[in-house]
Amino acid sequence: MLANQIASFRITILILFLLAITNSIQAQTYSVLYNLGTNAGEPVNPEWMGLIAQGRDGNLYTTAPAGGANLLGAVFQLTPSGSMKTLWSFANKDDGAFPNSGLTLGTDGSLYGTTSVGGSIGYGTIFKITSAGVFTTLHAFNGNTEGDQPNSPPIQGPDGNYYGTTSDGGNAVFGTVYKMTPAGVVTVIYTFGGALRYPEALVLGTDGNFYGTAGGGSGSPYGAVFKITPGGKLTILHSFVNDDGKSPLGALIQASDGNFYGTTRGGGPDGLGVIYKMTPAGVLTVIHEFHETDGFGYGPFSGVLQATDGKLYGTTIGPSHGVLYQIGLDGTYVIVHNFTGVDGQNPQVAPFQHTTGKQFGDTAAGGTGNIGCNTCGVLYSLDMGLGPFVSLVNWMGKVGQVVEILGQGLTGTTKVSFNGTSATFKVVSDTYLTATLPAGATTGVVKVTTPGGALVSNRKFLVLPTVLSFNPTSGSPGTSVIITGTSFTQAKGVGFGDTIPAQFNVNSDTQITAIVPQGAKTGPVGVKTTGGTGISKDKFTVTP
Repeated sequence: MLANQIASFRITILILFLLAITNSIQAQTYSVLYNLGTNAGEPVNPEWMGLIAQGRDGNLYTTAPAGGANLLGAVFQLTPSGSMKTLWSFANKDDGAFPNSGLTLGTDGSLYGTTSVGGSIGYGTIFKITSAGVFTTLHAFNGNTEGDQPNSPPIQGPDGNYYGTTSDGGNAVFGTVYKMTPAGVVTVIYTFGGALRYPEALVLGTDGNFYGTAGGGSGSPYGAVFKITPGGKLTILHSFVNDDGKSPLGALIQASDGNFYGTTRGGGPDGLGVIYKMTPAGVLTVIHEFHETDGFGYGPFSGVLQATDGKLYGTTIGPSHGVLYQIGLDGTYVIVHNFTGVDGQNPQVAPFQHTTGKQFGDTAAGGTGNIGCNTCGVLYSLDMGLGPFVSLVNWMGKVGQVVEILGQGLTGTTKVSFNGTSATFKVVSDTYLTATLPAGATTGVVKVTTPGGALVSNRKFLVLPTVLSFNPTSGSPGTSVIITGTSFTQAKGVGFGDTIPAQFNVNSDTQITAIVPQGAKTGPVGVKTTGGTGISKDKFTVTP
């Protein structure tokens, strides 16, 4: 009797184990969508950095630095169903050549990228292109004071301008950070010298500053992570020492926990790279080390993606043909797919999650296409069983600002809300709508109610406060001051001219009463909320 019960129990456990394996296999499906090099004139061998963007039309867009009609690289479109179309072939004229960057989406609906060389001067360009293929060169780098070899696309800041980097230069210029207006007027806001060199992609942080990596320099020979303000003040947050990584090539991300995550191509115990976490203050922790002998991959060129399951996804070029991996924020590492060569090889681009929930990416080699190359690479999808969501083109702003939202099945939408506060909206297409940030909105997720169900944004929208006025305009410590503005509900702190915290009470979303603290100095009044900080234009005068 007991023996039969034990046998039955073992069978039950085995069945549950097999079901778990089956469910795991069913929950993740890797598919080759297109073999590049199938036809003449196609983009081929998409390489680092190659960032992928989703357009307003729901399609995916990126670049390849090889192939195209002139063999100088191309911009191409990939539909979620797997159809590929070349939008622009570079000719090394005013347009440039060899676009390593990939693309980012601007609030004007255009896609922005760079070429590493070429253009009217020869040192690379910034360009924009519409989903219909209308191409515009915005700027040609001079190779000297502006730098050269831009390897990443510019990203749009909260002020509407675009920010990016060049990775090198001339005459003691070893890369720059630039600001570009939507019209294409470029201003260098920081120049890298010998101590820190070779900056790569920028990412916008929730504090409104930009974060990026640099490849080396006399002060940081193994590379570093830095922060730079929109005004050009740069701070080195962490210098790698080889044991914790070397050569951080992939773009950073800021995850849902507020920390930054990235990879290094080399360094670590075996010199084969690491995945790291870094706090906004620069405290860095290695959460995974790559080794050659464990079969878990090594040599990550790409950064990582945080998908809607909260996990990070990335690629490595080794062993053999490369791997797709998943890693939790706690460092739990799992291989999702081993590339075989036929289904792709040498992946150097971070996966991108489309609003359908699926991930998309490409490989620099492998596949069955061979026109214009040996093996030309593949475009692939990865289905982890994650559901659809909406994505925010601009994810921080003030009351009254228009917010752009990407998704699918948006036709017939009945409601858009910001952390529960309803907003007016306009459905432009089935994959794109706009909403106006309403008064009283607070920082939190955006919810779009469609005929097919509710879709929630994959990140929070940060509502920025504004300080419009204060009364009185002067006073000694202990004075009670009425501050008026917007979006005060989630206030966390008030300051008068410095960082000394003031006692305060939130009267409403538009009014705060604060007490001028001892030690306060004459200066602007600031209100900090969970969405950001608002600073007054006028100064409060502190009297004796």
